[in-house]
Amino acid sequence: MLKFNLKLQHPINPWLYIFLTSVLFELICCEVGTASMYNPPYTPSACYGNDASQFPSSNLFAAAGEGIWDNGAACGRQYLVRCISATIPRTCIPGQTIQVRIIDRAQTSVSRSTRAGTTMVLSDTAFGTIANQIQFINIEFQQ
Repeated sequence: MLKFNLKLQHPINPWLYIFLTSVLFELICCEVGTASMYNPPYTPSACYGNDASQFPSSNLFAAAGEGIWDNGAACGRQYLVRCISATIPRTCIPGQTIQVRIIDRAQTSVSRSTRAGTTMVLSDTAFGTIANQIQFINIEFQQ
């Protein structure tokens, strides 16, 4: 039987351990996708029809793309969303993370998105909070 006696020559710096743990957490906590924008009218929506109470007072809401629609189970879900990149430099507003509520299905929304096939279609207010140019952006999101 083989026996291994492993001793670290240099113990791990506690700050390095904290940093690596936080990076690992960031890697496993979030999903990456894409977002576009849509403008009013937002009703009727696939989730709530013409019910005006569906809209958060912050106007931070979104329509779910097919990847997260989940046969309508996405209705009411809340996601933390931040812009991570775009084709035009400096489109993302650094340090801005928003919480959006899913109120619609992108594929059937009354108002069309600025780009089809994205993970989320953000309301004009939500989009403008994390990006300063109306275009297709890459996002990081988590529930």
